[in-house]
Amino acid sequence: MAQTQPAKPLLYVGTYSVRGSKGIYVFTFHPESGTAQLEQTVSNVKSPSFLSIHPSGRYLYAVNEEDDQGEAHSGSVNAYAIDPSSGQLTFINQQLSHGQAPCHISIDRSGKLAFVSNYGSGSLAVFPILENGGLGEASQVIQHTGSGVDAERQDAPHVHSAVVSVDNQLLYVSDLGTDQIYIYQIDHQQAKLTANTTPYVAVSAGSGPRMTAVHPGDAWIYGIKEMSSTVTILRRDRQTNTVELVEDDVSFLPETYSGERSGADIHLDAEGHYLYVTNRGNNTVAIFSVGEDGRLTHRYLHYTGGDEPRNFLLDDSSQYMLAAHQQTDTITIFKRDASSGDLKATGNQIAIPSPVCLLMLHRS
Repeated sequence: MAQTQPAKPLLYVGTYSVRGSKGIYVFTFHPESGTAQLEQTVSNVKSPSFLSIHPSGRYLYAVNEEDDQGEAHSGSVNAYAIDPSSGQLTFINQQLSHGQAPCHISIDRSGKLAFVSNYGSGSLAVFPILENGGLGEASQVIQHTGSGVDAERQDAPHVHSAVVSVDNQLLYVSDLGTDQIYIYQIDHQQAKLTANTTPYVAVSAGSGPRMTAVHPGDAWIYGIKEMSSTVTILRRDRQTNTVELVEDDVSFLPETYSGERSGADIHLDAEGHYLYVTNRGNNTVAIFSVGEDGRLTHRYLHYTGGDEPRNFLLDDSSQYMLAAHQQTDTITIFKRDASSGDLKATGNQIAIPSPVCLLMLHRS
């Protein structure tokens, strides 16, 4: 009897609603050739920029960054069901994000809570996830306060992302406006967050924390800082949950570089051996090797193949890296060597208007 081949992985792309973008795009990805085939476009003209997939693989969530509703001009967040056979999306429901310009959403590892970062208003909202995969009413909204040294970009808090620890106990929240990475403990029973033993870690003034990546061992946290295009390294004591700054402003640009500094995204490979970060100013991805002590060794810069690389995707299962270029309307596909961490251009690209967020879902 012939064995059934596993289904091809699915690629989900969130976009900004510009240059004819339809909303969310669903592709079948072909690992053998490094190509993708469009399966569905989900109409959404409110810039469904950032996406997150439920741990079960059955639901997808999207923030609507331009969806101003009510007197507070709130954004919103949508929940979709993922068809188990086709991977196509069906709308479930929508909730207000309780803040302006939501730019990031993450799901806790039990699949019970969603965390939405409202960049415009500097707030963080917590949503319980219902049995049908939909989003319940917000159970908590935390408003950050403060400002930074850059009067134009840091006049107020700007919550950019919230990333869950491997053990599902802590939430690392990057605030570009206050130059702080906040740490919250997750109360799953009450669907709320409480301040951690270390409530926040302050990073260098004017650097603008944007996103974090958590090492598989859960002791090391790496944060990319948008305004300085540098990386900060934090260490967590898992016994006490204290978090300390180990090294700040690890540069990933040449010393002679004088162009725009606009750090975008950060990811570790599944083994935690390599760290990748992007800079939109010179359209590059930097690769670091990660030491046993958590320290970083810069290996090299690689051109991403387009203009303004926003988010990128590391797919360890098929050993590809995909980079989304917001301005040139392309996703560039690289083959990644798992042992060396090196990237090799495949020559393949996906044409799509203003791609922002990339997610891969593997099916058995």
